[in-house]
Amino acid sequence: MDRKPQLGEFLSTRRAQLRPVDAGIPEYGERRRVPGLRREELARLAGVGLSYYTRLEQGQSLNASPEVLDALARALGLDEVERAHLHDLARAARRTGTTRRRSAPERAGDTTRQLLAAFGDTPAIVLGRRSDVLAWNRTAHALFAGHLDPRIPDRAAQRPNTARLVFLDAHTRDLYDADWAKKARDVVGKLRFAAGRHPDDPLLAALIGELAMKSAEFAAMWSEHRVREWDLATYRMHHPIVGRVRLNLQTLTVPQEEGQRIVVATADSGTASEAALRLLAQVVAETEHRGTEPIDRTEPIDVAELTRR
Repeated sequence: MDRKPQLGEFLSTRRAQLRPVDAGIPEYGERRRVPGLRREELARLAGVGLSYYTRLEQGQSLNASPEVLDALARALGLDEVERAHLHDLARAARRTGTTRRRSAPERAGDTTRQLLAAFGDTPAIVLGRRSDVLAWNRTAHALFAGHLDPRIPDRAAQRPNTARLVFLDAHTRDLYDADWAKKARDVVGKLRFAAGRHPDDPLLAALIGELAMKSAEFAAMWSEHRVREWDLATYRMHHPIVGRVRLNLQTLTVPQEEGQRIVVATADSGTASEAALRLLAQVVAETEHRGTEPIDRTEPIDVAELTRR
């Protein structure tokens, strides 16, 4: 990943996305040759010199102070996650030419696996900083990737990656159904955030390059420079076994492992989606008890009746 231009690319892209009217700048019906704000307009809003801002955007100045970065974030209307990303990019640019420490291989530690087991039948999955699947419980495997070998996260070279699955795997695209575009943008935004936090990670850079080459949709979304944090998201999904569900994916940070997270899937109480998750756990348990392959259904189970019992 070429770190030096990342800060300038982020600034110029977000500047182009900000309409003058949103920044309180009257247009008076004029024809503008560039989309969004002009450099001089953003510099004026942030209270910095135009020549200095131009050097910053062109990657010729790498020493922006935290105060200047905060002023630019306010002028661009960035939220807290985007502001943190802006600071990450500035720190990465300043580290150009310094000695970099290679990150240790990621694994789910014993205490993390104990926590994973404590969720019982509630779907829970451990993800690394690149969104690699480090571990999952049996219900999460059945929910997110029942078409894959459940033991695959234990083989580091073959671990599934949620970004690859969303953009390159037909099963996952079908799973997220009507909310695939929403899920895809969230995935890209989280990768953007990770790239700012881990600019020296060659495997992360390789993943981003691979997705940009193989998926025009990913490349287009990546060029928008949108940033997302891991928190709470709700998606409509169409599971091949239990049908249509609406699930809340909540993220917990693993405190002892930088960049690792546990994503837990739940449903609102008393809904058909909650009943569907219970049914999925039951199907998985019965399948495991019989020692057979996962059930392959052409028609999903109708779970609507379960909520009326």
